[in-house]
Amino acid sequence: MMFKIEGNKIRSYLMAGALALASAAAFLPAMPAHAQVRTLPDFTDLVDQVGPAVVNIRTVEKVTPQGNGEMDEEMQEFFRRFFGQPMPGTPRQGPRSNRPQAPQEEERPRGVGSGFILTSDGFVMTNAHVVEDASEVLVTLTDKREFKAKLIGVDKRTDVAVVKIDATGLPAVKVGDVSKLRVGEWVMAIGSPFGLENTVTAGIVSAKQRDTGDYLPFIQTDVAINPGNSGGPLINMRGEVVGINSQIYSRSGGFMGISFSIPIDEAIRVSDQLRATGRVSRGRIGVQIDQVTKDVAESIGLGKAQGALVRGVEAGSPGDKGGIEPGDIITKFDGKTIEKPSDLPRLVGNTKPGTKSSVTVFRRGSTRDLSVTVAEIEPDKPAKRASERDESPAKSPASAAAKSLGLALSDLTEAQKKELKLKNGVRVDAAAEAAARAGLREGDIVLAISNVEISSVKEFESVLAKADKAKPISVLFRRGDWAQYALIRPSR
Repeated sequence: MMFKIEGNKIRSYLMAGALALASAAAFLPAMPAHAQVRTLPDFTDLVDQVGPAVVNIRTVEKVTPQGNGEMDEEMQEFFRRFFGQPMPGTPRQGPRSNRPQAPQEEERPRGVGSGFILTSDGFVMTNAHVVEDASEVLVTLTDKREFKAKLIGVDKRTDVAVVKIDATGLPAVKVGDVSKLRVGEWVMAIGSPFGLENTVTAGIVSAKQRDTGDYLPFIQTDVAINPGNSGGPLINMRGEVVGINSQIYSRSGGFMGISFSIPIDEAIRVSDQLRATGRVSRGRIGVQIDQVTKDVAESIGLGKAQGALVRGVEAGSPGDKGGIEPGDIITKFDGKTIEKPSDLPRLVGNTKPGTKSSVTVFRRGSTRDLSVTVAEIEPDKPAKRASERDESPAKSPASAAAKSLGLALSDLTEAQKKELKLKNGVRVDAAAEAAARAGLREGDIVLAISNVEISSVKEFESVLAKADKAKPISVLFRRGDWAQYALIRPSR
């Protein structure tokens, strides 16, 4: 059966439906203007703009062929005696030459990387690991011109290197402001992955201030970076370089979705020193640091888990001379807040040696302002350990209070204090139950309990007797050269 509907009725139905839709739309939340239209970015203009300033870097190393000289001579003598001719592959020698020549060094390809032109007069920036230990560095421009580069300087700590080619009028990159870089914005990389020159990849900034090293807060992206991209630029949508592609997270050797770039402001600071002196000078104050946990911060009255816990102070170092002690928590350096431990070496490292700097520390429940004169950093050395030689300690009877924590303690002899370079502290002879669970063990030196310095077992017992047993008890102790906090939770 078919229904026949007149034309004027159809128009009425349509108008009613349109009015209903309009009414419903009025109750829907309005979309932000910036979110109404989203299109994928077009990188073509950026490639044309920045591409000519990106270079391919090939390195060569000289190697000496390995061989057994005596065996070669025996084989040559064998061929001359029985075949009347030299051994195949042996260079012809003149009538006066009786001995084979010493093996000659030969050049072999070492690797391929990327870089970018910093200045129009030929300074090129790349990664230190791209050019390190190379006997020859060859730079190829996008116009196929190839130059033999001079190594200006390498800084392994930041993985930054600068080389120089003999050319002028070159296209140089524009340096961007990393502080304006936002997580989620589009970025692009140009480089030579697997030797494939002028390869363009793109993605977004995944994170900033990513800690993977002492001196660098890396930029994390999902831009496809592979071997050969190292040293190439990370570029924002304004055509500015904001980083140097340096590392990837990978279990296979290839790209797995996470890559890291050196912030360009850090790299420029390093390159300026390399161009000026060929090396980088960094500050040091001679302290070993660790993280401040939330539980420790609350137990000692710091409140927020921030700053850098001083686990050890090098004897005679700027920190030692300035009054910094193991167990201090450095909260500020030159007025800048230390949010996490890695902030401190960056601030100190960027300070010119010889500078007098202020250091704010939290110690025994209060803050103190100290002054240190920053020294120049030395090459990395293995940490020196304190002597393990033990002397017979002055035994003290353990009280019920100490036993409740699982501790057996003894006073330090004057000889032990001198050897350990300590003015106070008591020795842990045994640690069990609550103390053992907190991480204490025999041989540790307890320096303070509940923010109070301890010089004897008697003082330890006195402070412990006044402590609130309902709360964890903070203990500052030293093990070897390192100081750290433990929270002992007494058994109830």
